[in-house]
Amino acid sequence: MTDVLDVLVIGGGQAGLVMGYHLAERRQRYLIVDAGTQIGDAWRSRWDSLQLFTPAQFDNLPGMPFPAARDTYPDKDDVANFLQTYAARFELAVQLNTTVVSLTRSDDGYVVTTRGDTLQARNVVVATGPFQVPFVPPIAKDLDADVPQIHSVDYRRPQNLPAGKVLVVGAANSGCQIALELTATHSVELSAGQRIPTIPQRPLRRDVWTWASGLRLDRVTVASRLGKRLAERDQVIGAGPRQLAKRYGVRIRPRATMAAGRTVTFADGTASEYDAVVWATGFKANHAWIDVAGVKDEQGRILHQRGVTPSPGLYLLGMTWQHTRTSALLGWVGSDASYLADHIAKQTDEARDSRRDANTSKSPSPQ
Repeated sequence: MTDVLDVLVIGGGQAGLVMGYHLAERRQRYLIVDAGTQIGDAWRSRWDSLQLFTPAQFDNLPGMPFPAARDTYPDKDDVANFLQTYAARFELAVQLNTTVVSLTRSDDGYVVTTRGDTLQARNVVVATGPFQVPFVPPIAKDLDADVPQIHSVDYRRPQNLPAGKVLVVGAANSGCQIALELTATHSVELSAGQRIPTIPQRPLRRDVWTWASGLRLDRVTVASRLGKRLAERDQVIGAGPRQLAKRYGVRIRPRATMAAGRTVTFADGTASEYDAVVWATGFKANHAWIDVAGVKDEQGRILHQRGVTPSPGLYLLGMTWQHTRTSALLGWVGSDASYLADHIAKQTDEARDSRRDANTSKSPSPQ
């Protein structure tokens, strides 16, 4: 008989590791599985110059501060190394090189099928995060084959793009950061489909997160009136489109609506030719591998309340606006993880008591 875990955590990024930390504290039998070859792979694979927009003092994980000076901004390798050290220090149960292909219900809870094994657990936490399947608009296929195109997830450095004029499509944080970096070596235009509020990184010489935490804006919940307003649109922290245009000569274009050959046409009817295109157009969640009745809406999104789904024992962690604006961020994901760990521990203890009582009632009476 296959051993049944208390909890299986799918995803070994910051959300999954912090979940493991809290489960271990509550004496749950758990395992974290991840498709990567080493902890931190998802961070190491991002573009070379990527830095967090949260300073080091806000990037701590439960039980371990981020090892960097206050008001410095860790890069992607700093974060990857931090996660690796975190897992080692707390001896978290992580199984790498494990790609999950399906999740179904069973009599004992859930069955998780990987490419090489089958795992069973009474509870499952899906901690794969919000960045799963890169989204590229359909117009991309209408560009000539000799126009290099790349999604932001595959972008590494300016030298990987040909000389000339580059269009960056998407003006959220990733698009603005990539556009800014490219200005040193390329002529850059930025397509902004909608106006996104821009917040300075250090207003009045203090980091924006210092102000946000002081005002408790980092704790605004998605169910609140303010949270509902904020969740409707993202915010750019640092140099937004207006600053890129004024300080770095980036031409701002409206939404890209059409492509043909080397030409992209925009919502205002203007058009231009480009030597390369970077699609900073975000990601879509992919939960098609989750085959559990009653947990998805008509669009295939997982239904949940602060990570607790309608299916008993199935949870989400690390999603954008899962509970607050900061739910998916490195230094804040521990709050949601602690909440779920408490929920799981309570359910697990009640189930154990129920099984023990059932076994006791089946035992023969003493003579």
